Amino acid sequence: MLFNSLAFGIFLPIVFILYWTIPHKWRWLVLLVASYYFYMSWNPKYVLLILLTTAVSYACGILVEKEMTEGGSRSRAKAYIAAALIVSLGVLFFFKYFNFMSESVCAVLSAVAIPLNPITLKLILPVGISFYTFQSLSYVIDVYRGEVEAQKNFGKYALFISFFPQLVAGPIERTKNLMPQLFEDRPFDEEKAVLGLRLMLIGFIKKLVLSDAIGRYVDVVYDDVHSYFGLTFIIATILFTFQIYCDFSGYSDIAIGTARLLNVDLMTNFKSPYLAKSIKEFWGRWHISLSTWFRDYVYIPLGGSRVSKGRHIFNTVFTMLVSGLWHGANWTFVIWGGLHGVYQVIERLLKNGRLKKIFDAAPSYNEKGSLTVKSRLYFIGQTIVTFAMVSFAWIFFRADSMSDAIFVVTHLHNGVIHFPNAFLKMMIDMGFNNFSITKMALGLVALMVYDYFSQKRDLLKDFGRLPLVVRWLVYTGLVCMIIVLKLHGGTTQSFIYFQF
Repeated sequence: MLFNSLAFGIFLPIVFILYWTIPHKWRWLVLLVASYYFYMSWNPKYVLLILLTTAVSYACGILVEKEMTEGGSRSRAKAYIAAALIVSLGVLFFFKYFNFMSESVCAVLSAVAIPLNPITLKLILPVGISFYTFQSLSYVIDVYRGEVEAQKNFGKYALFISFFPQLVAGPIERTKNLMPQLFEDRPFDEEKAVLGLRLMLIGFIKKLVLSDAIGRYVDVVYDDVHSYFGLTFIIATILFTFQIYCDFSGYSDIAIGTARLLNVDLMTNFKSPYLAKSIKEFWGRWHISLSTWFRDYVYIPLGGSRVSKGRHIFNTVFTMLVSGLWHGANWTFVIWGGLHGVYQVIERLLKNGRLKKIFDAAPSYNEKGSLTVKSRLYFIGQTIVTFAMVSFAWIFFRADSMSDAIFVVTHLHNGVIHFPNAFLKMMIDMGFNNFSITKMALGLVALMVYDYFSQKRDLLKDFGRLPLVVRWLVYTGLVCMIIVLKLHGGTTQSFIYFQF
């Protein structure tokens, strides 16, 4: 079931009414049934996979806690963790990576004169499998670390894994944040529900008005890269940079807003990432639930930064390579992750080297307490460079194959020096006219302005202080805009992160 579907528009009000109507002790059952219905509406038979992951991690959590608290064996506790890892990651590997590994191995063997045909299976990737697998694994590890107690009620644990707002594409929640909220007697919070609805509206605007519209232009180019070059590639890549942000942050906004209707707080997943002034800062703002997961369960266990310089470089690059592979079974995703790892290594080396004074320059302020022009220009420059590096890496994320990605990279510069001609060709290639490109540019400027001011202010709460008439005029205008755009050539596209 898609958030941007009529089915969800019917499903959510029913769940909301049932949840707040029945006694508290039964509410978790409403959410459990609703969550499994939500998941099974995509493909009923794959509910067996989430049940398997849930059952294994549930049992392992109890066994791990018993070993750690009743004088048992730490080695047996680790064995139970290993069992959870093997089963959960085994299921993930089979459905997501089996064909990829088979083809990759055969390609390597063929390169050394050992021809072999790959074994490939016709598998449909279960929606959300990467997300709920990671959430279940973090639960077992947290029980081992003593950070949470094992949940003894299987149904309640099943709800924690399958909670429908964040089941398909996150945020990947931590046990100590989400689990208690699902079962506490939390009364209806009108203010939180209203804020949730406003956040959902922002999410739908990002997805339906911006991401889906941008995607049509991006697809024209990236679905047939050999027909284009130069500025067309540059603009298509920049547009994809915004498309994936609007798409995924839009999903997160809707998920977080939906949970707020049930008085559940999910973690923030995006914090104006394209205003970051370094790649490290970018990953502190982008897909925060995943980046912190890899930090806590991969990077730090490897030693983090408290190791030798060489080992730290390895830890950084390895973590980002695994992050890239998590996103998809294609070498393009591995290269994308590797690029971000290399970016961070270079940043750290430069900051610790002769350019330390430049990278760590403290901001200077004028007599009024505002940043000086020099500092503003410096920070703007850092933001632009970071944005350019992130956008370049997105080429590998969006390209359908390595050959397509390499073609784009090697043809980015073609004809760009003759800008008037290149611009005209780009407009024709992508099907833009003056009105469409102006409309899109204004939409993206509005998005970045919103992101800029939301860094220091809660704009949704500020909006609530406006007169009632003004608020409802804005609500009506935004809803009408969505309806008009969808009726005039709009399409309902799945969220990009559903494929992960």
